[in-house]
Amino acid sequence: MAKQSKKPADLNRLAAAIVGEAVDGKTQEQESPQAQAGRAGGIKGGKARAAKMTPEERSEIARKAAEARWGARSTAPTSGGSSRE
Repeated sequence: MAKQSKKPADLNRLAAAIVGEAVDGKTQEQESPQAQAGRAGGIKGGKARAAKMTPEERSEIARKAAEARWGARSTAPTSGGSSRE
């Protein structure tokens, strides 16, 4: 069985990889330690923020998010039946 090449099949990515290797020896897929540290902070950021909030603050943020997503429909009381008359 033939080995697959590590080079990308897309010509633009291949060109970028070749230029990257020629300039500084790094390929585009390699990330700097700063980029990796920023990603780790983003992963745990929401949970850490929620842990510091009171239940009232979390409820207010959730209400605003629902209103932004659904508009006036989320805040209007529902009667349980259809609105046709």
